[in-house]
Amino acid sequence: MHPRHPRDRFRPMACQLLALALLASCTAPPVFLLPAAIVDPTQAGIQGQLQGEYAAPGGTPAAQIVAVGDGRFRLRWWPGGFPPASSGEQKAATVEARLSDDTVIFSGSLAGAADGTSLTVANSKGMRWTLTRQERRSPTLGLPAPADAVVLNSAVTTEGTFDAQGHLQRGARSLEAFGDARIHLEYRLPFEPDGEGQFRGNSGVYLQSRYEVQVLDSFGRPIGDREAGALYQQAAPLVNAALPPLVWQTYDIEFRAARFNIAGKKIANARVTVRHNGIVVQNDTEITGPTGQGDAESPAKGILLLQDHGNPVVYRNVWIQPLGDQND
Repeated sequence: MHPRHPRDRFRPMACQLLALALLASCTAPPVFLLPAAIVDPTQAGIQGQLQGEYAAPGGTPAAQIVAVGDGRFRLRWWPGGFPPASSGEQKAATVEARLSDDTVIFSGSLAGAADGTSLTVANSKGMRWTLTRQERRSPTLGLPAPADAVVLNSAVTTEGTFDAQGHLQRGARSLEAFGDARIHLEYRLPFEPDGEGQFRGNSGVYLQSRYEVQVLDSFGRPIGDREAGALYQQAAPLVNAALPPLVWQTYDIEFRAARFNIAGKKIANARVTVRHNGIVVQNDTEITGPTGQGDAESPAKGILLLQDHGNPVVYRNVWIQPLGDQND
């Protein structure tokens, strides 16, 4: 996310982003030109057809092909299989590739081609592999809400808007505040091949409107404290569990609120465990304070906020199960 208060809405461009020099001279506050976004998988074209995950029989090796715009692609090579089964982030390799006649072609330390169904790879030692396309899905998709959970599915529980399919739009928030809680949500990112980094599928899950679990298109990217699964700018995810955009992904969050004494002094930091697409990416992580420009900490409970950063991210099956008294 770009640092700003999470309740701010994306503001239209006030002046043309022609160059950094011009941007610096603008009198309006800095704003950013977002890439063109595709939200319908049937409209993703050849770039969307080629982007995705590939693996050999048995799951090793594995690869991720990421579209990065203008006929360019990035191959992320996992010799030990997809995270977390892989042999480690340090052994992953990245190779640049280009589109040629509806095929991704790459060369260098790894050479080969992908046609959207299969991927052939050879390394400098003469080893060769044939990988086939994979369609991994989160094991917690469709997880039903417990009887005592608050479901963000109507104006009774939610401040926000829903699209024609009933998906919750970014910028929504819970009407009810919570302390300790178990949270489930499903989200779908737009396909924005011309974007990069924070300008690609950016949103965020703000716990108590204070602490952000980053939502971002981090498919095929190295881990970092601004990537998907991160506690924003405090803790990088243990692994990158991001799936490609345009498929439904999940967060399952166990949150323990900060503790305060009777005088209102904080005596224990908040903590969070996050499962991204069923994989633990934060394991009882201590949250040292508000992230970005989140609300100030206090003994009061807080709402769940789905950040609006301008990118058309949608949510569904969002629910919050309270877990006792946060001051116990």
